[in-house]
Amino acid sequence: ARRRLKPLRTVVAWRGRAEWDQVMVGLYCGDSRLQQDALDRVSAWKSRYGPKMPLAVDCTAELIGCKVLDSSGRLKSHELILSYGLALVRFVNLITERKQKMVSIPLRQLAREVNIPIWVVDLRHELTHGKLPRLALCRKGCDVVLDWLRKMYWSRQLGNNLCEESEDEEEEQEEVEANGELDSDGWE
Repeated sequence: ARRRLKPLRTVVAWRGRAEWDQVMVGLYCGDSRLQQDALDRVSAWKSRYGPKMPLAVDCTAELIGCKVLDSSGRLKSHELILSYGLALVRFVNLITERKQKMVSIPLRQLAREVNIPIWVVDLRHELTHGKLPRLALCRKGCDVVLDWLRKMYWSRQLGNNLCEESEDEEEEQEEVEANGELDSDGWE
């Protein structure tokens, strides 16, 4: 007799799809109160999941946290630049680190491979090695990176599609997936 194999189960920090969707929508809704609720939920996930938390979730939470702080009016411009800066530097470093091989590959090349705008890598370089950029540029960088995370990670999980993609973006996306550059295993 043939035995049926049970599908593999993956243990995750969230309760299920409904909680995942709720957090995803909360993070990207633009309402700082709902964003803070979503950040609190991500914090609970981190306490359960620890270092196994997907990088994209971690990076998204850090960047949304910066936006929530920014909208609160509690921080000075310089403090906001440092907050956004740290989150942006971590994002670029963590995402490109996954693509780093035994040989050192320039960040610009790695970013190009995963469709991160080159100017974001340049912003990371300025934040790390140069004069601090203007707050407006940090805010724009945060928005671009959050949009990238939404398209390349969040909307792809569990069959969700929060973003409307043009045909060009869909073709680009299919090309990236065909090359195996952004499989879900790489994020988890």
